Amino acid sequence: MAELRIFYKDSEKIKVAKTINMLKELDKKDIIWIDLLDVSDKTEDTLEGFLKIDIQEDEEMEEIEMSSRYIQTDDSIVANSNFLTANYEMEPVNFILKNSILVTSRDVELASFNETVKKMFVNTRNFPTGYHVLVALMETRVEKDADMIEDATDMITTLSQKLTGHNGSVDEDVLIQIKDLQEKVTIIRQNIMDKQRVISNFLKCDFFPAELQPRLTMIIKDINSLFDYTRFGFDRLDYLQDTFLGLVNIEQNKIIKIFTVVNVVFLPPTLVASLYGMNFDFMPELHWYLGYPFAILLMVVFTVAILLYFKWKKWL
Repeated sequence: MAELRIFYKDSEKIKVAKTINMLKELDKKDIIWIDLLDVSDKTEDTLEGFLKIDIQEDEEMEEIEMSSRYIQTDDSIVANSNFLTANYEMEPVNFILKNSILVTSRDVELASFNETVKKMFVNTRNFPTGYHVLVALMETRVEKDADMIEDATDMITTLSQKLTGHNGSVDEDVLIQIKDLQEKVTIIRQNIMDKQRVISNFLKCDFFPAELQPRLTMIIKDINSLFDYTRFGFDRLDYLQDTFLGLVNIEQNKIIKIFTVVNVVFLPPTLVASLYGMNFDFMPELHWYLGYPFAILLMVVFTVAILLYFKWKKWL
């Protein structure tokens, strides 16, 4: 659903307007943040003319080259960053900062933006400019990334417990779950790496107020700690994958062991049956009255003897 929100200062309060026509009634100095959610080209053109900016198209926002992700001019900053959705899909967001006004452009609803809006209305004094809103957006996004890593960690723990209590049988779906978790952790790691590069550029920029520098530094520290968690998640998943393959090998060895025992047990009876199945004229037991019971007894004795020997060797 397309939506336009213009956040502006009115005395000591922050208010929001949802029509592009409000730009004509507002002083640029009072505007803090303009959020564009899948708006029309006409709305973008009007905003570009009002602020003298260039809102990037989707193809430019999705560009992976670093030169396209962050651009700094004499009076503005243009940055692109991917935000994760609940189903682990990356959605590009375009940030433009000019004259302390933040402009954000995106195509889908994002929880980080809604959380930041709530923070703005709860404590308006902490959001005097668009720079403060941008830093708050990044802080909220990193918090969301931390929550997603925690959820992934819980899923890894649950999967580990499932493998621990396998009770002699291993479900092949476990391997699919491991690969799925590896993909999720990889996406999270890629996402926070993207944030790290963008925040690093913000730290180098001399546009940001000095009071925001410690917060940007703290975001970098939080991101570095998240890298450690993702690395730990990868290690656990690799361990679970090795454990799963080891359990599969054990089960296969058990099956092969059973077939081997069966083959060995039935080998002597087969030999006895083969001997007495020969069509030679001179065989002592061939016309013996007790020849048939003797052959059966011989087969049973050999079978029991082999089973007892395997039991004694603890191969069974």
